[in-house]
Amino acid sequence: MKHYEVEILDAKTRDKLCFLDKVEPNATIAEIKNLFTKSHPQWYPARQSLRLDPKGKSLKDEDVLQNLPVGTTATLYFRDLGAQISWVTVFLTEYAGPLLIYLLFYFRVPFIYGPKYDFTSSKHSVVHLACICHSFHYVKRLLETIFVHRFSHGTMPLRNIFKNCTYYWGFAAWMAYYINHPLYTPPTYGDEQVKLALIIFLFCQLGNFSIHIALRNLRPAGSKTRKIPYPTKNPFTWLFLLVSCPNYTYEVGSWIGFAIMTQCLPVALFSLVGFIQMTIWAKGSTAAI
Repeated sequence: MKHYEVEILDAKTRDKLCFLDKVEPNATIAEIKNLFTKSHPQWYPARQSLRLDPKGKSLKDEDVLQNLPVGTTATLYFRDLGAQISWVTVFLTEYAGPLLIYLLFYFRVPFIYGPKYDFTSSKHSVVHLACICHSFHYVKRLLETIFVHRFSHGTMPLRNIFKNCTYYWGFAAWMAYYINHPLYTPPTYGDEQVKLALIIFLFCQLGNFSIHIALRNLRPAGSKTRKIPYPTKNPFTWLFLLVSCPNYTYEVGSWIGFAIMTQCLPVALFSLVGFIQMTIWAKGSTAAI
């Protein structure tokens, strides 16, 4: 059996970082990353991006050396992806923040609305309903992160958590401030508007959960398999016939329902920004299938 020699160069400087001798032909990129880490412990596998061209795309961990367009002496280029953090940690942090922040405003803790309103309660039932819905949404997200989601990538750059938390936590504080404000006024059309909004919210929450379950079933535990999703017997999944990422559709629908329920501008803006971002994600997911 012939063996490979693998030379790893810095993608920016072209300096030689590592030379691996007698690498098995069936070695995967993940295994090569582990070998590279032995000589450079500061670059653990999740930080590494190995590619065939300095400006090319990163090779997948499951790519096999002998299947790559290289000779028996392979040259790979390394880029440092920076400090990494697990997706589970990111999601838990993103979602726990809004849950707790919103409750601070709901209970009107000191230094938010003034001493006379400390720990007082709103007289409007929609305020209490909104708190239940908001809390339900983020508790659902936390539980899905722990028990439902299966991630194709184990980590993401650490710097992203600050950007993501600013987005989720900031909007949570902004909408909570107005919805729980002592001067908050209920929706224009009263209970009828609130009931309609609640139906929309709950329908979309159930739809979102149904899609997450369907996506989970497409990816065996511990794998990075990406299968094309199709509708199942669950009516909520029939939206796959119209869009590629119906979980995003239901997510936006939930926030539109919440915006109608509270008649709060920050919630409407959060829905709009979320729609734009999820449209970008959906296009990326569609291209990757």
